[in-house]
Amino acid sequence: MTIATEIETYQDQHEAFQRQNASVPPWLSELRQKGLETFTRLGIPNRRIEDWRFTNVAGLADRHYNWMPPVDSVDDQIKTLLQRATLDDEAYRLVFINGRFCNEWSAISELPSGVVVENLAGSIRRWPNDLRGMLCDSFEIEASPFAALNTAFLHDGANIAIADSVHLNRPVHLVFLSIGEGQGVSHPRILIRLGKDSKAQVIESFTGDGDAYFTNAITQIEVDANAELDHHKLQHEQLGALHLATTHVTQQTSSQFRSHYFSFGASLARNEVNCTLNGEQIETMLNGLYMPTGNQLMDCRTRIDHVKPNCNSSELYKGILDDEARGVFSGKIYVHQDAQKTDAKQSNQALLLSDDAVVNTKPQLEIYADDVRCTHGATIGELDEKALYYLRSRGIPLELARKMLIFAFANDLVLAVKVPAVRRHLESILLASHGLPDV
Repeated sequence: MTIATEIETYQDQHEAFQRQNASVPPWLSELRQKGLETFTRLGIPNRRIEDWRFTNVAGLADRHYNWMPPVDSVDDQIKTLLQRATLDDEAYRLVFINGRFCNEWSAISELPSGVVVENLAGSIRRWPNDLRGMLCDSFEIEASPFAALNTAFLHDGANIAIADSVHLNRPVHLVFLSIGEGQGVSHPRILIRLGKDSKAQVIESFTGDGDAYFTNAITQIEVDANAELDHHKLQHEQLGALHLATTHVTQQTSSQFRSHYFSFGASLARNEVNCTLNGEQIETMLNGLYMPTGNQLMDCRTRIDHVKPNCNSSELYKGILDDEARGVFSGKIYVHQDAQKTDAKQSNQALLLSDDAVVNTKPQLEIYADDVRCTHGATIGELDEKALYYLRSRGIPLELARKMLIFAFANDLVLAVKVPAVRRHLESILLASHGLPDV
C-alpha cells in the first residue's frame, strides 16, 4: 500500500466517522474537516524531514489501521489489563477502552466542588460551546500531521478542570486500554485546565493487548497563575503497537509544571512535550526515562519556549538501551528576546548495555536575550568499570553489580515522582526488568 493510498483510506474512514458522529456542534464537525484536510496536505512524514530523520513511520503506509470499535462486554482480558494499569484505589479514575469512555470501570464520585473530571464527549454534549476555544484556538495542527489526524477523528478523551484556589487531594488517573484483533487506531484527546492558585496531580497510563494497534494521543494543558500541576505519563503499550503522542502546555505567571514521562512499551513510541512559559516567575521541570530493548525505537522530543523574563526550567531525560534498541532525544530551549533573566538547564544521558544499541541525541539552545543562564549537554556511555570493580571487590557477583548500577542510574528520576503509588509502580518495573529482588 502506498502513502497516497493510505491517506485515501483515512479519507474514506473519515466520511463514515462523520456520519456516525453527526450529532455534534457545527464547529466540531468543521474542526474535524480541517484536521483531515491538513493531514491530507501534510501526509505521512518521511526521513527526509529533519524532525523525522531518525524515526521511520513509513510503515504506516503498509498497514491498514481501522477506527477501533466500541467494546460492549467486559471479559477477563479487560480485567487483566485494568489490574495491570491500576495504581491506587484512592485515585479518581477515568477508563477508556479503544478510545471510548467506560463508565463501568471508572471511579469519579465525590468530586470536590469546583472540580470537573469527565469524558470529553460527555462534556461537549452537555456544554457544546464551553470547550470550543481550547479545541479550536489553543492547538496548532498545521505543522504536525498526526496532530491533524487526531483532530480529524476527535471524539472522546478526558476533560479535567480545576477551579481557582482548589487543591485536589487525590490524583486523577486516566487509563487508556487498547484491545481487539487486527490493526485498530484510537485518537484520544485530553484537556487539563487549572485555575489560579489551584493544585492537582494527573496520571496518564497507556497499555493494551493486541498485535499491532496504533495510539495517537494529544494532551492540552493550561496552568493559570500560581497554579501547580504534576503530570505523569506511563507508556506501557503492547509490543507491536505504535504510540505517537504530543503534550502542549501553556503556563501563566508564577505557575509550576512538572512532567514525568516513563516509556517501556510499543515497537515505536514517540512522545513530544512542548511548553510555553507565558509569564514571569514560572517553574518548569521535564523528566523522562525511556528503556527500549529488542528492536524497540523510542523517540523523545521536548521544546521549552521562554517568552517572558525571570523564569526557570530544568530538564533531565535518561535512556537505558539494550539489544538492538534505538533511542532518539531532541530537546530545544528557545529563549525569546524579552525573556531576560532566564535560567534553563537541559541534560540527556544514555546508558548503552549492548554494542548494537544506538542513541541519536540533539540538545539545542536558541537564545535571543543577552542576560540569561542556559546550559545543555548530552552523555552516552556504558556502565562504569570502576564502579563495577568496587562492587565486585565487596563480594557482589558481576551480573548483580551490573543490575544495581542500572537501577541506580534510573532511580533518581523515579524518586522525583511525588505520587507514592506511581513511585512504587515504577520501582517494581525497574526491579523486575533487571531481575533485582523486590524490597
